[in-house]
Amino acid sequence: MPKEEDKLSALSPRDRQVLKEILEGESDPNKIAERLGVKEVSVISSAEGLAERGLVSLDKKVEEVYSLTEEGARYAEIGLPERRILEIAGSEGVPISEIKDPSLKVGIGWLKKKGWATVEAGKIKPVGDASPGKDEEILAALLFQGETSGSALDQEALKLLKSRGLVESRAQKSWSFEITEEGRFSLRMAEESSRSSSGVLDYIAQITPDMIKNGVWEGRYLDYKGARYEVRPYDVALPAERIYPGKVHPYQRLLSRMREIMLEMGFSEIKGEIVQPSFWNFDALFQPQDHPAREMQDTFYLESRAEIPDYASVKEMHEHGGDVGSTGWGGSWDPEVSRREVLRTHTTSVTIKYLADHPNPPVKAFSIDRVYRREAIDPTHTPEFEQLEGVIMDEGLSFANLLGVLQEFYAKMGFEEVRFRPGYFPYTEPSVEPEVYIEGLGWVELGGAGVFRREVTAPFGIDHPVLAWGLGVGRLAMLRLGLKDLRLLYQSDVGWLRDAPVSARM
Repeated sequence: MPKEEDKLSALSPRDRQVLKEILEGESDPNKIAERLGVKEVSVISSAEGLAERGLVSLDKKVEEVYSLTEEGARYAEIGLPERRILEIAGSEGVPISEIKDPSLKVGIGWLKKKGWATVEAGKIKPVGDASPGKDEEILAALLFQGETSGSALDQEALKLLKSRGLVESRAQKSWSFEITEEGRFSLRMAEESSRSSSGVLDYIAQITPDMIKNGVWEGRYLDYKGARYEVRPYDVALPAERIYPGKVHPYQRLLSRMREIMLEMGFSEIKGEIVQPSFWNFDALFQPQDHPAREMQDTFYLESRAEIPDYASVKEMHEHGGDVGSTGWGGSWDPEVSRREVLRTHTTSVTIKYLADHPNPPVKAFSIDRVYRREAIDPTHTPEFEQLEGVIMDEGLSFANLLGVLQEFYAKMGFEEVRFRPGYFPYTEPSVEPEVYIEGLGWVELGGAGVFRREVTAPFGIDHPVLAWGLGVGRLAMLRLGLKDLRLLYQSDVGWLRDAPVSARM
């Protein structure tokens, strides 16, 4: 347990001033602030620190205070619409047709609710007693005295006026302080200590280099330039105030790290349009025109049509299998279906077009971009998400080369254990699904890969093997960032963004 004088010596000069003011009987932080010539918030901050040390007791209250809106102030001066209609109607009443002012017409309904008048045959007829109500009394009171505590006003009338937009409220905090016996004892001990250490003039909160070099020290007392000071002690074990520095979004850092890895491995980044013809999104990848993936429940179709390149070889491949030993899909391939534009469902639409434009080896390209599918939004699915796509085309490439590249990529992403499971994809053969081991989850599938089928490459004059893979970045991000809801990656959740650690490499 610290001594009482030590407890007081740990206080700042401002804390001591506030404590003395409270000792002298002042409990209002605003009045203390005026006497010390400081801001009220500084006094409250000091008092809260003193309360934590048990030197003062603090009573904090929060109450609703009300004031007039601009419209409420106007009605407080000229009267509520229903009151003004009564004045116009007199004892004989008035036809509704004569109430032409829109600001008055709203009062007709309130006349009926309050039982001040009836409406018969299009005429307003006053009935009963129309003495001023609680709502009118509140308007008059607020106009006269300004902002007023809600506890002093009729609650039902306030609720009514607030619903009409005539009054508004805000939460007002108030504090009152009282010194404790421990606080009195600490001050008394400090005064005795000051008297026994004659010559102490003030407390030093910040020590300068010159004081350290040229001052004369005696415990916590410092003789410096002809004066004696007591140095305020510091508790280095106290937690520092938390700061929130600017930083790159965690998801963007992950995307940047993936891009960095691909560039390190010798790939070139390519980009493509979000809106793609069905030709590049489906047909060029040897997806039949009646494939379920083309249906509206999976794809965002647009009303527009696009120009497509010479499609004779693609048509031949779909209908008859070309000259690569395939039977094709049979039926009739329709170029109008191929011209329909879609929001790309995968970035493979970009890579196949790039390969068609660069049919000669070597090609080593990747794309990290957004794709779109008609998915129901839930913690693991969104209708738009990022996908990483990579392709390599060169002489003599084999399936083993593909596995080696994937092993290297996932290792650079920080996954130590990687395995491959046979898979099926419409435009690659053989195909594989890479899996990584996550502690607590086991083996998790992180994409698909394979060698492009000849039905895909042959129509574009590509004669060498093409290794390809795609990776759903969202799932990887959830694993790396420890998320259970994919939607956090796209929402401006300030709390999560502040807590996400800053790391140069993810």
